[in-house]
Parts: sequence; structure tokens; C-alpha cells
Amino acid sequence: MLGPRALNRALLARQMLLGRDRMTALAAVGHLVGMQAQAPLAPYVGLWSRLSHFRPETLAAAIVERRAVRTSLMRATIHLVTADDALRLRPLVAPVLERGFRTSPFGRRVEGIDLAEVMAAGRDLLETHPMTSPDLARRLAERWPEIDRESLVFAIGYLVPLVHVPPRGVWGETGPVARTTLESWLGRPLDTDPSIDDLVIRYLAAFGPATVMDIQAWSGLTRLRVVVERLRPRLATFRDEDRRELFDLPDAPRPDPGTPAPPRFLPEYDNVLIGHADRSRIIPAGRRIPLPPGNGATRGTVLLDGMFAGEWRIATERQHATLEIEPFEAMPAAELSALLEEGMRLLAFAAADMEVRIVVREPIG
Repeated sequence: MLGPRALNRALLARQMLLGRDRMTALAAVGHLVGMQAQAPLAPYVGLWSRLSHFRPETLAAAIVERRAVRTSLMRATIHLVTADDALRLRPLVAPVLERGFRTSPFGRRVEGIDLAEVMAAGRDLLETHPMTSPDLARRLAERWPEIDRESLVFAIGYLVPLVHVPPRGVWGETGPVARTTLESWLGRPLDTDPSIDDLVIRYLAAFGPATVMDIQAWSGLTRLRVVVERLRPRLATFRDEDRRELFDLPDAPRPDPGTPAPPRFLPEYDNVLIGHADRSRIIPAGRRIPLPPGNGATRGTVLLDGMFAGEWRIATERQHATLEIEPFEAMPAAELSALLEEGMRLLAFAAADMEVRIVVREPIG
């Protein structure tokens, strides 16, 4: 049996949050099976929290050089993944995106339309040059003037593998969401025989131990019980306190529950918070993470003793940057001191060359 604290420490170890790792940025993105990237610069803070020698320009270069891309994948949400993983994972999660579109209001508005024709037209336009959604909508309206143009754009966004092209997602730069097709951007086709077994194994390496429901919640895929049963001879099994069966890789790290966990500042939508159906291993009972729908998250999350314990944001004005921390509960002096030290390191990373300060708000309860 593995209790909540044992599961917490296992998750933190897999996520490189017990101690910063020395692996490269691209290797870390691969190990994590991608990083949430609805907030374009979130992966930079996420990697800074996990790696000992992370420099943002290395990840920026990987995006510009097309070794990493931002694209819709698990749960039909934007992820930053390696180029190889984009081609490998997109066919596996295609049913998730298709289901998401067909059950949406946009899907219902284009019922009866030849979507294959829409997809082909979208491909032709976007492979000519990357386009923003408004530009694409205007071009599609020339051909289908009677159809809701926003729904046509969403059809292409969900059903055609696309990438967000730079400068979107590049550290120190900004730009609109302009997209082209994944295959034209990378100059390679999608994987024709991707392995769902490998995807489950990689998930467990980054998020395990986990139930079948956890794997399905992370990926958005359904009917994975048959996959896990096929893999059972290769896996170790445990139970949680509610007697649910947990699956894991036999040699994966499962640290002692008493292992110290340093404070960490995580970005908006960080994977570690939303990688399970049962999030109690990292989110206290009754606590919701600050994830409004769409791209509206404005606050990161604070981990104290490995658990979600507060929110943070950096406010800037001219050459001044203020790290605002809002804990849920009062902290012991030693814990507060460690958090402030980590906060100063965060400011040195995210607000270099600015005058900085930290403000700790009253606990928000």
C-alpha cells in the first residue's frame, strides 16, 4: 500500500521537483512527455524549477530550430513537445481532438458540411504560409460564406495537426498565434505506427504510480484498461488507501515518504497538478487549482512540502518587479525563509536586470 505522502514523493521525484536535474532542456521535455503550454512562456519557468543549469535561450533555440513545437495534444490542450514526440503522439491522441470538436458547439454548427474538404482547404492555406485564426477565417469565408467562419477555423484546429510558429513561445519575444501544419513545419510525416503501450510506459515514468483512470485523465483517451492489462507482466502493482490498484515501472523511483521536499514555484497549468484523475497526492482536499477555462490563468502555484500551498505572480512596472506570494496558511519561520530564498532565485531568472522585491500576502484561506 502506498499512502498519499508516498505517492507525492514518487511524483515529485519523477517530475524533478525533489532536486533539480542536470539533463538538457529538450531531454526534460521528452521525459515529461511534453509540458503544458497554454501560457506560452510557462514551460520556461517549469524547466527552471526542475533543472540545475537551465538557460531559457536553449529552449528558445529548440523552438526556433524546430526541434520542439507547441501543438494540441493530450486532452486537446496546447503542449510543448519535442519534434519527434509531436509526430509520434498526434496520431495517438487524434480521437481526443476529434471527440472534442464534434461535441463542441463549433462541431454542431458544421454538421452536414464535408469536413474533409474543409481540412484540405485549411492545409493548402496554412502550408502556403502560417496564418492567424482571423486571417484563416477570412480566407475560408471566401469559399464557404454561408458557414460560421469561427467553426470552420476550429474544425481545422482540432482535426488537422498544426503547430504554433515562432516567435510565439520564444523567451524574450512576443507574437500572435500563427499556425501551419505540423508536417510541413517539420518536413516529416506523422508516425504511421505509434505505440500506445510506449505512451503508457512513458506516462508512468513521469507520473506514476497511477491508476488506469489517472492515465486516461492525463491523456484524454478512453478504454486504456486493455492496454494496461497487456503491460501488466512488465509492471509493478500497488494499492492506495482506497484500495485502488496502482501501476508503476518496477525500477522507477519511489522515495521514502519522509524525504524532504524543497519549496517550488510552478507556472500556470503545470503538468504535475493536472496529470491524474485523483489529484490528492499533490492538491489538498477541498482545494482547487487556479485554472480558469481557456488561456486565462494568471497565477502560478507554490509547492510547500510537496503540496499545493499558495499562488504567485510577478508584477512589473518599468524596471521594478514584485513577486507576490499568497499562501493558503501561515508558514513556520524556517519554511518562509526557504520560500523567500527560492523566490529570489525565481526573480533572478524571470526578472533579470530589474529591481526586485517579494511581498507575502496574508493567507488567503
